[in-house]
Amino acid sequence: MGLSPLLIEINPEPLPETLTGLGGVLLVVQTFRSLGLPVRVREHVRIKERERGYDEASTVESFVVLNAVGGECFDDFQRLREDRGLSELIGDGIPSPEAARRFLYQFHAEEKIEEAKPRRRGDEIAYIPEETEALQGLGLVNRALVRKLGRRCWDERIATVDQDATIIESRKQEALRTYEGERGYQPMLAVWGERNVVLADEFRDGNVAAMMDPLTVAKKSFGALPETVTTYYYRGDSASHESGLMNWLRDENRADGPKGFIGFAISARMSEALHKAMGRVPEGAGAVWETACGGDSRMRGSEFRARRKVRAQGHAALALPGDPDSAASGGPDLFSDGTKVKHFAVVTNIQKWKAGRLIEWHREKAGTIQGVHDVLKNELAAGVMPSKYFGTNAAWLRLAVIAHNVMTALKRLALPAESLTARPKRLRFLIFNTPGRLVHHARRIVLRLAMTAARLAEWLEALALLPIRV
Repeated sequence: MGLSPLLIEINPEPLPETLTGLGGVLLVVQTFRSLGLPVRVREHVRIKERERGYDEASTVESFVVLNAVGGECFDDFQRLREDRGLSELIGDGIPSPEAARRFLYQFHAEEKIEEAKPRRRGDEIAYIPEETEALQGLGLVNRALVRKLGRRCWDERIATVDQDATIIESRKQEALRTYEGERGYQPMLAVWGERNVVLADEFRDGNVAAMMDPLTVAKKSFGALPETVTTYYYRGDSASHESGLMNWLRDENRADGPKGFIGFAISARMSEALHKAMGRVPEGAGAVWETACGGDSRMRGSEFRARRKVRAQGHAALALPGDPDSAASGGPDLFSDGTKVKHFAVVTNIQKWKAGRLIEWHREKAGTIQGVHDVLKNELAAGVMPSKYFGTNAAWLRLAVIAHNVMTALKRLALPAESLTARPKRLRFLIFNTPGRLVHHARRIVLRLAMTAARLAEWLEALALLPIRV
């Protein structure tokens, strides 16, 4: 069994019928158009140099399709073009690799790089270039997507913004070394935790520290939330423990953001004073201790110099001693400094929660922002930067973000509940890679799909839930 040759042979003549191996892409395109994104692209992204060829909306849609089906480079557009049925399915066709490359090159402007360099202070070597008008426009398209999804899912009144940077390795000569030593880029992203959509992204060179100006992304993130949201939270790691961002979060009359309370929990950078204070906590003293405004403290003023500053700023510092048993499997010298225990601290302004609940809630960001990083880099196209040009790579990442959000919208608006946690590779297996035949009849194009009647009924229901209003 399994040792005999297959009893088939391949006919060297291509099939004369119009077939597609990607019939399920219909649902991706339907979602893209149902969210009104073609209109938003035409409104905000104007980069064409001549009239002929694919317009901006069709090209952006093609990049979303490329990400959805697993493409990861310009040359993969040729594979999509070879699927004749896919072009008929979409109606607008697929651009060639060269056309797609020319389109993305127009998001780069070398003068933006040169303008950013003089803004460095002192001995700084890192800088964040201003986005081109076209790249900003692409960001407005994603913002419109998030807001439209929020209005359709109007019952979600809470928004937790999870923000973090990630490293995208690259061997390109122009890529700079990250803090881990390898060449690459280090973009910053923010995710709406309850809806699993990317609110904002900022492309950065590899040598840009994550703690450099996190406020810009935070402002864009809260600005992207729909008006249906009434309760706001923010979670971040120690890169967000930065005065500009924290002052903005505390200020209930903040500029460029929602008014009122934003509850936050941010990993504290381990200062020498905080490290010494936490080191004095006995191993058997319990899992959590805290200092809160106006309350009794287990830390005395002499033990933590920053105590007055913490109270003046109106938030608490929660400290979580590490688990001494965690070193058991690795012996007494689990960490490089020879210690068996590591301590962590969280800065927060949420006074009504117990410390244990807050720390558990803070840790949940690992399942949101870090999960999105993983999907973008390993299941969509963001993990392979296509160009030496900064602006081109920034647009490539943002298009992957839009594709991610379109697929999230598809799951939330139209697919069965069991598909809600499906990652892109799962959606490809279940939906996108569905064979179909296109039949021309009475001036119409009819798609016949290779699937069961029950599955087809789900598709028809999904299409009905994704109306396109012209």
